[in-house]
Amino acid sequence: MSIICPLFSGSTGNSTYIGTKNGAILIDAGASMKRIMEAVENAGGSRDEIKAIAVTHQHNDHITGLKPVLNKLKIPLIASQKTAEALISGDKIPKDTKVIVIDEDGVDINGIFIKRFATSHDCEGSSGYNVLLPDQKIFTLCTDLGVVTDAVRESLYGSDLVLLESNHDVEMLKRGPYPPELKVRILSDKGHISNNSCAAELCGLLQKGTKRFILGHLSQNNNTPLLARSAAESALVDIGAENGKDYLLSVAKPTGNGVTVI
Repeated sequence: MSIICPLFSGSTGNSTYIGTKNGAILIDAGASMKRIMEAVENAGGSRDEIKAIAVTHQHNDHITGLKPVLNKLKIPLIASQKTAEALISGDKIPKDTKVIVIDEDGVDINGIFIKRFATSHDCEGSSGYNVLLPDQKIFTLCTDLGVVTDAVRESLYGSDLVLLESNHDVEMLKRGPYPPELKVRILSDKGHISNNSCAAELCGLLQKGTKRFILGHLSQNNNTPLLARSAAESALVDIGAENGKDYLLSVAKPTGNGVTVI
């Protein structure tokens, strides 16, 4: 049995805790060290169990607490080559940090096997992660992508639980207060995927056998949990699937999320 908990999820910060019988890892550290450690304890874990942090990319909402956490826990950083280079050159990690550059072969951390796949976002080296847990269950985290490529889709297939971005409602974004250039960026293939795009992917995932979903990285200004959930459930109803019967779906809040056991 393993536990998955999005400690923080959304435009204000992102960090996910993955706990197993062999220890734990974090994916991203987009909040202060104090808040991350408190959230880990609230999820039933402890800082001593954390063996590494994998970073998806170098935007601030994913690395705010990275340097203090690495400095405190003295654990390795896992990242793509480009992300690692950006973090090092930007002085975002302690100089004595062990950096593990993850490639197509993946990385084993105390029996937790992590595999990277490339995502389409507006920074080089942006990543999603498949996490093969000690009991052979697969958790996949995939946020911050403007388009779901065939390669990303193949990486999602076969997962037992997927945390997938459902960033914005398109009409809410278009009518909202953001400047035009930011709206264009979010809607582009290097930005973020919408509720409807996410919902379409869930249908394919369910048909391929995945039955547990967490909608994540919701925009604070251009989305609501109700809109994200409604888009997902509506698309899944169209293929004859019912939440709670054929699949389980939850929406990650910015903070204070419950634990999912897989």
